[in-house]
Amino acid sequence: MYKKEALNLLQDLIRIPSFSGKEDKTGDRIEKWFEEYTIPYKRIDNNIISFNKYYDDKKPLLLLNSHHDTVKPNEAYTLDPFEPIVKDKKLYGLGSNDAGGCLVSLIAVFTYFYNQKDLAYNIVIVASAEEEDSRGGKNLKSVIPHLPKIDLAIVGEPTLMNLAIAEKGLVVFDAEIEGTPSHAAHPNNNNAILKVPEVLNWFANFSFDKVSDILGEVKITVTQINAGSQHNVIPAKVHLVIDVRVNDCYSNAEINEILQKNAPCKLTPRTLDFNSSSIPKNHPLVLSGIDLGRKTYGSPTLSDQASVSCPSVKLGPGDSLRSHSANEFIYIQEIEDAIDIYTQILSSFLLNNGK
Repeated sequence: MYKKEALNLLQDLIRIPSFSGKEDKTGDRIEKWFEEYTIPYKRIDNNIISFNKYYDDKKPLLLLNSHHDTVKPNEAYTLDPFEPIVKDKKLYGLGSNDAGGCLVSLIAVFTYFYNQKDLAYNIVIVASAEEEDSRGGKNLKSVIPHLPKIDLAIVGEPTLMNLAIAEKGLVVFDAEIEGTPSHAAHPNNNNAILKVPEVLNWFANFSFDKVSDILGEVKITVTQINAGSQHNVIPAKVHLVIDVRVNDCYSNAEINEILQKNAPCKLTPRTLDFNSSSIPKNHPLVLSGIDLGRKTYGSPTLSDQASVSCPSVKLGPGDSLRSHSANEFIYIQEIEDAIDIYTQILSSFLLNNGK
């Protein structure tokens, strides 16, 4: 069921550098897959899109999505990140785990269902760009306005083929601790740097009241601190970056409002767009996975799932712990199994009227 072909596609994608914003060549290679199987597609920037053959406006729409961009290679690589090496039943290469294995598996499954009639849902697949660094904006979120209304989504990310039925949202804040600038030789009772411990302690101990049954608490982490440029000058400000992982009890707007009201420093959110995502555990798609022995859980990491507003699940081969690591790899068996599991879940769901 396109397993060999999917593996060949992944090996080709590994050979082609596809850092976020520079995925044009991997986009070209993905286009060739659809051309080989005579499947119409369209391209928006480096996002490749295709719909099932028997699309019916009266039916709801299922999105299958994963991305073909990568981060830059980890500095600790000892292998060539752009050489697909098969060893010990593993396929090594940049993007093999995150999220090439997911992408080629979903493309194979979409191809399998493409010609089938009487599906409960229409299917659209989007091989998306700029997931790893969305600042360019030519990503899944930019594509969604060009698509019909999406009613349900499967986002391919490495989950060991277990179902992430909820995903934390993200708000990144740029923070400023203000003080009085001066020469280091003079007294200064308003040194911004000396305020840092108190501010760090506040963030370490502040907690939000609502705790999610699936996603747990909202998590606040200070990830960057920067201040000063000369040894003899007390800076006017200390700059912090605050990473907030938001559970499904709060919207990002509510998180922003609460922190703006209480935080002991100035906060500016970079965006409030990446809200938490979820799907009911009793949704027929989820139940199809549970019937096959797949586990459900809440994911702390962000993905393109945050770009869709409909019920969605994150599901894919590979292990999130390998993502962005040196000598990244995925087991070949994981890809083969994923194609089978995706197909079985969707067959149960799509061929039984989505019930």
